[in-house]
Amino acid sequence: MAVKLHARAEANPPSGQTNKKRRRSVTIIIVVAVTLCVLGSAVAWLVGRASVVTNELNAASELLHPIKSGIGTGNPQQSIAALERLQAHTEAAKSAAEDPLWVLASGFPYLGQNLAAISEVARSADDLSHLALEPLVETADKLNWDTLLPGSAGANLKPLQAASPQINSAAHAVRSSGERLNRIDGNKLLPQVADPLDEVRNQISDATAALDAAADVSSLLPQLLGSESRKNYLLIVQNNAEARASGGIPGAVAVLTAENGQLELAEQSSAGDIGVMAPAIPLDPEQQAIYSTRMGKFMQDVNLTPDFPSAASTARAMWERKTGERVDGVISVDPVTLGYILDATGPVTLTQPDLVALASTGLPTELSGGNVVKVLLSDVYEKIQYPPLQDVYFAGVAQQVFSALSSGQGNAQGLVKGISRGTEEGRILFWSALDEEQSVVSKYPISGSVAGPAVQAAQFGVYFNDGTGAKMDYYVKRTVQLIKECSRDGYEQTTVRVTSTNTAPADAAASLPTYVTGDGASGVPQGSVQTNVVVYGPAQSNVETAAIDGQQADFAPYLHKSRPVGVLALQLAPGESKTLELTFGKIVQHVEPSLVVTPSVQPVIDVILPTQSSSCL
Repeated sequence: MAVKLHARAEANPPSGQTNKKRRRSVTIIIVVAVTLCVLGSAVAWLVGRASVVTNELNAASELLHPIKSGIGTGNPQQSIAALERLQAHTEAAKSAAEDPLWVLASGFPYLGQNLAAISEVARSADDLSHLALEPLVETADKLNWDTLLPGSAGANLKPLQAASPQINSAAHAVRSSGERLNRIDGNKLLPQVADPLDEVRNQISDATAALDAAADVSSLLPQLLGSESRKNYLLIVQNNAEARASGGIPGAVAVLTAENGQLELAEQSSAGDIGVMAPAIPLDPEQQAIYSTRMGKFMQDVNLTPDFPSAASTARAMWERKTGERVDGVISVDPVTLGYILDATGPVTLTQPDLVALASTGLPTELSGGNVVKVLLSDVYEKIQYPPLQDVYFAGVAQQVFSALSSGQGNAQGLVKGISRGTEEGRILFWSALDEEQSVVSKYPISGSVAGPAVQAAQFGVYFNDGTGAKMDYYVKRTVQLIKECSRDGYEQTTVRVTSTNTAPADAAASLPTYVTGDGASGVPQGSVQTNVVVYGPAQSNVETAAIDGQQADFAPYLHKSRPVGVLALQLAPGESKTLELTFGKIVQHVEPSLVVTPSVQPVIDVILPTQSSSCL
């Protein structure tokens, strides 16, 4: 009986113990519930903060365009107003990402590194708005484009020089911000965080590049415009009607002087007047193998190479040997660039007696951005049959256009836009004979170099040299496209496709002047056009195959500054079109390819087609 009672007692513990267990269970439940509520609230709070950061940064991003537009159009008040709103958004984003709970959670495993990355993005965006955009907007507000550009009294270079330290400081600050972002390992982040991080990295990289360029311009441009001493430059006007790798055959040449921001076109001549160099100017052996010794003999052939520093230094040596005059650098433009300048300055009336006399042939007495290209590259050959007079007209027009520029005629902002466009399209090139200046110039496309810091890692180049010995390139229309192939053995493969069409009339042999058709002097039938197509691949890649209209073709392989080069000759009868393809393999640069093409009469946007990628199965 006692045993049974004891068993019953164990099975039914005292009510006090039962209540204690119940109270403990309730306490645990309450603690868990409260913890879950707190965690839920914390998570909800963090999600809300993240939403604030995202919305504020998106709103800030939308204000970048009006800031750029205000700077570009000379409307500083627009830029200032947009900047104030942008800074309010970046400050709000930064504040949300510095919330105490956010900072505490940033120390947690996994979740914390994502929160820390978001904080760094918000901080960098705020740095960009205050340390980069604010100095740029302030500088733009102080600069007066009308006084910065050449005029009859010269450009006022002091505001630009004064802005240089501030721009350099902004570039350094943004670069430091970018370095902090680059230290974040995006592979350990959620896609929702890694993707915006990459976008901000790209924006910071673009801003750094723009600020570096602005810093270089602010420090170097006054020097180039003669702020310290008079500068003499050899000005070459390339004639796109007869193709050369960097644009066209040198036509008019002149000495352009710059002193205290004032430009003056002094001695003028033509490439033909320079004569034959004997002995030839020494050349780089690699380029001599590709382009022959003609580069060192004739001013008309110095730019058979697409490497403008090589062409410019050779042209300088020829000029000095011919005239005994040393120049500080070489500038190259083409008639399309002259058109961009005339768009800004407005039409010019030809007043030089020689040009007025030649107008009796039917050439216009007024040139504008709308007619100058056709007049210089086509009409002049139909109206003037005597080549020396063609050179006179070409040189005279160039002189009058630069007179309008140097006198301050026209719209300053339009002029900046036109010169910027010409530079972007490779129509304006510059080389300095001073190493310290050229070291800065070489960082940018205006240097026209085929190697060095201005050349992107996976850059292809397609260049055209006339083989007709005439002015038929005015009638040739081209498109160039990169075709990315599937990776083979760990290397990329890319095909360069060049389609060329001779749009000359079917009766070109009879209807066009013999000076335009070449009269068969180079063995090319009248009306037909022959072009030596020169294609460069990225450094360390290989030219593997070539084809014309799908049929295998022979090509001449070379190497120039570690870049593979393939050369083919292409001949087109009037109305004929052909497609050339060169395939490059063993491309080690795993980045998006870029493309540079000889600037011609055509707008560059019509020549370079979007890169096409083949599907990989």
